[in-house]
Amino acid sequence: MQPRNMSMSGVVDLAAVKAAQEAKAKAEQARAEAARQGGGGGGGGVSPASLVIDVDEAGFERDVLQRSTEVPVVIDFWAEWCEPCKQLSPVLERLAAEYNGRFVLAKIDVDANQMLMQQFGIQGIPAVFAVVAGQALPLFQGAAGEAQIRGTLDQLVQVAEERFGLTGLVVDPDAEPGSAPAEAAEAPAGPYDALLEAAVQALDAGDFGGAVQAYKNVLSDDPGNTEAKLGLAQAELLQRVAGADPQQVRKDAAERPGDAQAQIAAADLDLVGGHVEDAFGRLIDTVQRTAGSHRDAVRLRLLELFEVVGADDPRVIAARRALARALF
Repeated sequence: MQPRNMSMSGVVDLAAVKAAQEAKAKAEQARAEAARQGGGGGGGGVSPASLVIDVDEAGFERDVLQRSTEVPVVIDFWAEWCEPCKQLSPVLERLAAEYNGRFVLAKIDVDANQMLMQQFGIQGIPAVFAVVAGQALPLFQGAAGEAQIRGTLDQLVQVAEERFGLTGLVVDPDAEPGSAPAEAAEAPAGPYDALLEAAVQALDAGDFGGAVQAYKNVLSDDPGNTEAKLGLAQAELLQRVAGADPQQVRKDAAERPGDAQAQIAAADLDLVGGHVEDAFGRLIDTVQRTAGSHRDAVRLRLLELFEVVGADDPRVIAARRALARALF
């Protein structure tokens, strides 16, 4: 089974974001309930043995891609003949137990699963990847010290929770190995759930103006609401491109490389089409070509597009650095 990106290309799927927020709330509630019951005894979660699993090509879809929508999955590519693997694998297994459900360790024998090795582009082992919400991320290759591994895992867990709402699995020491996590009780509806749901439905129906207003209504009372800020940025983007003529927009941008508004319109189309680096690169180039209010307009639009993609996205981080160089 070929690894694939299960998220939308470039533009954030707001329905998935809302589902992630709900999953986060349920996971937190389940953890609290497990703690209240004295560690979760009585079948409230997965067994510690379920935190380290052997995965093959046939089970990759279920055991890695699907599971990564609930918890980060760290993949250890290894082989019996690999001496560094014999040093690294026990460390990863011990840390999987220590992190107590914050990630799952999937062990893949490259000799038996060469297709997966090729799909991940692995040139040598040991090689360690992570899959979070269906997205594959290289972590490190070759031997690594425990301090480095811990630092990498800490960053992975933080990004998974803050960006995707993945707080991990509830671990029950008394659960049978291989048992499925118990369903957490439904989290109570938040004060803005109805408005946020209405905004998502408006987006699905193509009512971008209605979605914009619904998100603004939430932000007027709760300016720090992360989901509403993300939703507003995407809804405004979709509203801007809804009536555009793509061919004319591309033509104008090609003929007027120094025209701030022409480049801004083309960057919007780039992003909606999933061409994230093209959108960012276009606007950074335009920042370098323009000055005054035109330059400010381009810079502000670029910051808005950063909101759509997400502050933790590596493409946003790289573009922020490039923007700083262009400005200063």
